[in-house]
Amino acid sequence: MKLAVVGGGSTYTPELVDGFARLRDTLPVGELVLIDPATERLELIGGLARRIFARQGHPGRVTTTSDLDAGISGADAVLLQLRVGGQAARLRDETWPLECGCVGQETTGAGGLAKALRTVPVVLDIAERVRRTNPDAWIIDFTNPVGIVTRALLQAGHKAVGLCNVAIGLQRKFAALLDLAPADLHLDHVGLNHLTWELGVRRGGPEGENLLPDLLAAHGEAVAGDLRLPRAVLDRLGVVPSYYLRYFYAHDEVVRELGTKPSRAAEVAAMERELLALYGDPALDEKPALLAKRGGAFYSEAAVDLAASLLGDGGSAVQVVNTYNNGTLPFLPDDAVIEVPARVGGSGAVPLPVPRLDPLFSGLIGHVSAYEDLALDAALRGGRERVFKALLAHPLVGQYDLAEGLTDRLLAHNKEHLPWA
Repeated sequence: MKLAVVGGGSTYTPELVDGFARLRDTLPVGELVLIDPATERLELIGGLARRIFARQGHPGRVTTTSDLDAGISGADAVLLQLRVGGQAARLRDETWPLECGCVGQETTGAGGLAKALRTVPVVLDIAERVRRTNPDAWIIDFTNPVGIVTRALLQAGHKAVGLCNVAIGLQRKFAALLDLAPADLHLDHVGLNHLTWELGVRRGGPEGENLLPDLLAAHGEAVAGDLRLPRAVLDRLGVVPSYYLRYFYAHDEVVRELGTKPSRAAEVAAMERELLALYGDPALDEKPALLAKRGGAFYSEAAVDLAASLLGDGGSAVQVVNTYNNGTLPFLPDDAVIEVPARVGGSGAVPLPVPRLDPLFSGLIGHVSAYEDLALDAALRGGRERVFKALLAHPLVGQYDLAEGLTDRLLAHNKEHLPWA
């Protein structure tokens, strides 16, 4: 089996490689090819990847290339983890929205729209080249904003599934708090990418006992602390929101915080410099502890499980993924992309039925899904007016003067990536 990773020069990659090495019985990789135009970084990370495979006795080989077409040729699956514009673009996404009093974040709000506009055309070009080279290959998208990018891929007819690590991270945290094995917990995880709630935490499977009330009663303070929300908010909601909901539930508080500390992009850039120095050590043959602070926890396990299900021998498994709605949430169009548990097999992902959603949650999902529809239109067709309408539709913007100011700033800061701007 051959897997290709586009964006293989990312500092995330050793996390992914570690998962492939540890879980080789789940996913027998014969060749792992890392693809990236940043050749110097690619060689550093490729060298570490080979040492990780060797340390764990993995028989597969790791290759590197800056030639996309050569790298994806013959691949059974292509994983996308790219960042158009790098950390410099992320820094801008986290900065200029604050000038308008809006949250600055790489996937949420105006910064998330900028990332979508830069990313969708690049991803679609890669996907077309995958289709020409190997039309049977699956595309697994970890590139943010995952929901919008996955929708672009699916609407263009590609064999694609979107993946995020929020659900698996919460599953692992809840399992530790409840002293259970992660595999024994099923999450009623419902919503859109980076806009989800855990409506239930079930023992054993989708029909199992709901442990969420006991979890909140016994460990509500710990869960709330991780989310940086008051315990009382969780008690009143009766569910566990993803930590991205803080941008909606405490927007003004977050904006004040962001104005008083270094951006996350600046922190990550400094961390990446340190990580790359570690990766260059020829004695290093495992992922360093510092990588856990970089983000993407448990991404490798989720990616291995998803690829194994898509490329397996006809079996299927339940996993939280991003895929077409197809009636799962009746208040959304069928071609909206949602993030829910799905049964995944060789023919793709089929969402499981989900509990009925309270209007408190379905209203926000519908609002953000409508924004995503407009955002994708702007990414595909360009134009200042489409950008303005997407921003006006976003619940974190929603005022014409803010949308005007944010549109001007977005276009000014992204001219090099948007030929139409």
